[in-house]
Amino acid sequence: SNGFKNRDTFLGVVNKQFGEFRVGKNQSSLERIDNVVVNQGYWDNLGQTQNEKEVVSALNMADSNRIPSSIIWTAPKYDGLPLEISAMYSSDDANGNDNSGFGVAALFDQGTGFTAGIAYDKDQNIEGDIIRGTATVDLAKFMAAPIRLGALYQVADYDYGSSKEKGFVISGEMPLTNFARPASVYAQYNNTSNLNGLDDADSDQIVVGGKYMYKDNIIAHAYAGMNKADNVPYLTTTGDAEVFVLGTGLEYKF
Repeated sequence: SNGFKNRDTFLGVVNKQFGEFRVGKNQSSLERIDNVVVNQGYWDNLGQTQNEKEVVSALNMADSNRIPSSIIWTAPKYDGLPLEISAMYSSDDANGNDNSGFGVAALFDQGTGFTAGIAYDKDQNIEGDIIRGTATVDLAKFMAAPIRLGALYQVADYDYGSSKEKGFVISGEMPLTNFARPASVYAQYNNTSNLNGLDDADSDQIVVGGKYMYKDNIIAHAYAGMNKADNVPYLTTTGDAEVFVLGTGLEYKF
């Protein structure tokens, strides 16, 4: 069954020769190349956010989800090959369906401050296909500019959609040196066209925030963000949506 909805739940085995297998409910392979998102708290994902009492939608492109009845394989590390390769298979048994899906991902990282990734999945996060590409660069490795930049581009082809959903993310994070403890500020912009594969349903989102390492395992957060979507289809009509969130909190790492 679906078990803990907000957590990966799996049994696994790992070996230097054949890699790692995880069986259960796993984040999809799309997540394996997403080191671009810097948002925290309410905004820490690309897609829809909801609480227990009501749905408060921050409308963006399709994102990685936890997939029940899945198995994901991570290839072993090969000397001289700076790639992390993953492959995933899933069935829809948890919902009583016979549908199956699969995904693959590859992340290039030599440890030099630049990464690039590409991933594809079918019938896992949506009913259809998603292809995603990412890249990050740590400018501090190349010049006197302590800024880490990231970019993500994605195309989702919904089986029922009239158009392909296209979206991109641009992010930046900069450490602050004038504090007694490590701290940083960040900003991220999301843009999506043809939300859910529907013509002219578009959204823009901007988030700014900061983090402060109060202790080695306690992080203070503060952020603000706005999401605006146009021509969003509802049950009987089409309209616009707007979400503004201001948040703060403490994160404790066990």
